[in-house]
Amino acid sequence: MTAIRISNADFFISEHHRLSIKALELDAGQCWSFVGANGSGKTALARALAGELKQLGGEADNGFKRIEWVSFEQLQQLADREREEDESDLLDYEDQGHSARQIMLETGGDASQMAQLADRFGITALLDRGFRFLSTGETRKVLLCRALLQQPELLVLDEPFDGLDVDAHAGLMSLLQELTAAGQTLVLILNRFEEIPDFSDRLGILAECELSLAGPRDEVAASAELLQLTHLAAMENATEALPPADPDAQRRELTADTPRIIMRDINVSYGDKRILTDLNWQVDPGQHWQIIGPNGAGKSTLLSLVTGDHPQGYSNDLTLFGHRRGSGESIWDIKQHIGYVSTTMQQDYRVTATPKAVILSGFFDSIGVYQQPGDAQLALVDQWLNLLGMQEMANEPFRHLSYGQQRLLLIARAMVKHPPILILDEPLQGLDSFNRHWVKRWIDLLVAEGGTQLLFVSHHQADAPSCISHRLTFVADGEEYRYITTAVSHKPVS
Repeated sequence: MTAIRISNADFFISEHHRLSIKALELDAGQCWSFVGANGSGKTALARALAGELKQLGGEADNGFKRIEWVSFEQLQQLADREREEDESDLLDYEDQGHSARQIMLETGGDASQMAQLADRFGITALLDRGFRFLSTGETRKVLLCRALLQQPELLVLDEPFDGLDVDAHAGLMSLLQELTAAGQTLVLILNRFEEIPDFSDRLGILAECELSLAGPRDEVAASAELLQLTHLAAMENATEALPPADPDAQRRELTADTPRIIMRDINVSYGDKRILTDLNWQVDPGQHWQIIGPNGAGKSTLLSLVTGDHPQGYSNDLTLFGHRRGSGESIWDIKQHIGYVSTTMQQDYRVTATPKAVILSGFFDSIGVYQQPGDAQLALVDQWLNLLGMQEMANEPFRHLSYGQQRLLLIARAMVKHPPILILDEPLQGLDSFNRHWVKRWIDLLVAEGGTQLLFVSHHQADAPSCISHRLTFVADGEEYRYITTAVSHKPVS
């Protein structure tokens, strides 16, 4: 029987980190779920199982020949390639790059099976669209289809449900159950304990780059639950306030009656594809909005209008912080009011930087630090690193950290100046249950100060912090979307 057998083995992650696996027996036909905190070594384990980490010692035998691994890191590599090959500056039109169809088939596979998978994931209409123009959830579906086309003996999925809307989540869960029932050997790397499928019969727990527990699910689950509860209890007793704002910061003051955002009949298109149609939306002082909708509905496009990054903001009736877009304000006049986190930002943060520099860049609204920070700013960054528990990592390369650790740093970057508008686009993506709980606590603490309003995007209703007062929902209406705004009962922030 094809299997993986590992005993007392160490694998190279970086100069200062090793993955330790005391014992793992993974047989063909099994479905394993591995969980652990951010930085615990989950992605390193996935890479080790896929044969992509150098073994330093011990015994490891992998009998699987066709192995497919789907991860955020793989998505990052493809996004970087598409960006590097973009020739839009040399053309009189926007270079679309590789299409979703080309990405799915470039490593081989049957076109008819590809069409069936695309239909299953609801992305048939996207097959000829440029890969780099797809939403995060859409790119995840493309990569999953690409992996399945290889008919792998072992399929390793690193956070497969992150970035998927509710329907896509249910569809993938159903498909994975069918694959497992048909004998597919499956490994799921998960941050959410609640996402461990019922059909997953094996469970592994990672902590501090060590596979500490692995075996039948029922035997391991009790220990995992105890670990989670212990960590949550420790967090509840931790800091009750965030580091303060920069005392030397200067920004244009906003009056108490100035709407923060006014959108009137907004229309945005990419080529012949309409993304936003006749959208009317207003964010008044004191409101905290959750934005809900399926993958590809235009949520991220909406947020790029607010941040001033979308060029079609100039051709629409858009007022930000009391100024009509295109009336002479610079993009920096807009960004001084905003803290922002998204998956795209994480992909774009490619400069050589340390965790300290990443947080510092939040004071300057830049990718990287290009001016001398003040003593107060440096002191505040140290406080944030202490809050994150990353003091010892302060000078390590940002790109050497786990995906979840990178996300935590970018969230701190967005919060560090206590911005009037905090925009969080799927901020909890890639975070384990402990850090999701903690980040929501930070959001509530920041909002409770009274100077920050929230725009929050998430497919998971449970992820929404308690301060949410309004919702903007994207509802499919044929090939376009209509927009529903509702007020919700405001929960007091404790």
